[in-house]
Amino acid sequence: METASKNQNEMDFARIEQAVSEILQAVGEDPQRDGLQKTPARVSRMYAELLSGYYTDPQAVVNNAIFDVQYDEMVIVRDIEFYSLCEHHMLPFIGRAHVAYIPAGKVLGLSKIPRIVDMYARRLQVQERLTRQIADFLRDLLQPQGVAVVVEGMHLCSMMRGVKKHDARMTTSAMHGAFRANLATREEFLQNIARGASQLRI
Repeated sequence: METASKNQNEMDFARIEQAVSEILQAVGEDPQRDGLQKTPARVSRMYAELLSGYYTDPQAVVNNAIFDVQYDEMVIVRDIEFYSLCEHHMLPFIGRAHVAYIPAGKVLGLSKIPRIVDMYARRLQVQERLTRQIADFLRDLLQPQGVAVVVEGMHLCSMMRGVKKHDARMTTSAMHGAFRANLATREEFLQNIARGASQLRI
């Protein structure tokens, strides 16, 4: 299981503030004008929140909420909202994650799965890696019969710049164990997350 390599105190707020001030000057702004004087500090605090996944201890996220239960049917948590930053342009991408696993004697507390999604989403990311990290973490943590993760995202880097396609959505998936090996199991999961799915919008 992945362990935290940093703690919250290691984020260099002063360095972030200096960098933001330099960006403001580079685009022709005056960092000392009224509306911008506190912007570097605000941005540094924002990054502390949006990138908190780098400093999150996976053990604290799980918090011993693994229980021995004789249950071997599919467990699905659907429509988990997430917010992340694309590592290519540092613009947001937002969406929903759908997570399923088939226990092999152990289940995880319900609230922990959204927390695991957040732990990986609150980093500089690409959606493909985010999807794989969630699936791999649950596989290693629970050693279940199978894990499946589908992530749907809308990326501001393709909406605000470049191709400027407002309604384009990206879907990624990662499958382990029974979900990869058994077509019927995979289809059951996909049908469950499709049932009653709402339109993803910004």
